[in-house]
Amino acid sequence: MQYRTLGATGVKVSALAFGGSSLGSAFGPIDENDGIRAVHVALDHGINLIDTAPYYGATKAEIVLGKALKGVSRDRYILATKVARYGPEQKDFDFSAARVTRSVDESLSRLGVDHVDFIQVHDMEFGDLDQIVNETIPALRKVQTSGKARFVGISCLPVRLLKHVLDRVAVDQIQSYCHYCLNDSALADLLPYLAEKKVGIFNSAPLAMRLLSNEGPPGWHPAPAALREKCAAAAELCRARGSSIGKLALQFSMAHPGIHTHIVGTASPTRVLQNIADAAAPLDKALLADVLAVFTPVHNLTWSSGRPENN
Repeated sequence: MQYRTLGATGVKVSALAFGGSSLGSAFGPIDENDGIRAVHVALDHGINLIDTAPYYGATKAEIVLGKALKGVSRDRYILATKVARYGPEQKDFDFSAARVTRSVDESLSRLGVDHVDFIQVHDMEFGDLDQIVNETIPALRKVQTSGKARFVGISCLPVRLLKHVLDRVAVDQIQSYCHYCLNDSALADLLPYLAEKKVGIFNSAPLAMRLLSNEGPPGWHPAPAALREKCAAAAELCRARGSSIGKLALQFSMAHPGIHTHIVGTASPTRVLQNIADAAAPLDKALLADVLAVFTPVHNLTWSSGRPENN
């Protein structure tokens, strides 16, 4: 397992991280015992960063993760969770200082810990950016001062919002998703800016929330039809060449030295081991070139998320 230092935090994280969304049944029903074993397998094989959120499974992911972490030495893992998003609709967001402060305590209780390493503003494109800059992040800094979180971060889908907020207020870490993968590398344009700011970088969903998988995306996936079609074509090309689109996608993302860690969600112990093996396998450069060519017509094609003014 490779380890990289997260910006100015000094925290060394595994280049492959464990995503908690699957523990909340985001991609289908799970066996809770399998989910708990998946966490243990990840830790036993060198993955030390776990990322979750209250939103995943309406707190289910944090509850299951709390069970998995019970009895595990706190120095064996780096834990990240989020605030402000609690459901799928606009009404389910609350970026107020009072709510995010209370949210941290709720998460700590579910997770069974006295602090998290990273507390992040979840999907800030659904909020008023002025409020996030002037109220939400300062409230999380107070949480940090209290010792309940070591670092403060932000997350969103639209890449440009990361810079918009970072131009106005300092944070320690960002989480971007679906923007550094085979079909979309928009995050790459922001990397020099993030390096200058010495910000830690979480790249979530290098498989584009299962667009880049043999199984294909879940029904709720917001990707446009043209992108879905190219992903299916790329998956078929990989199968025909004796490989898999998921393996290639993970290798492609993890090869970038300027991105500190890549978050993949699964509740399967077997899939955890497969991800680790895939990440360590040699990259088929000829296959990569052919797959990237498939995506040329839809490169960086994305979807809207959040308030219209934030897209």
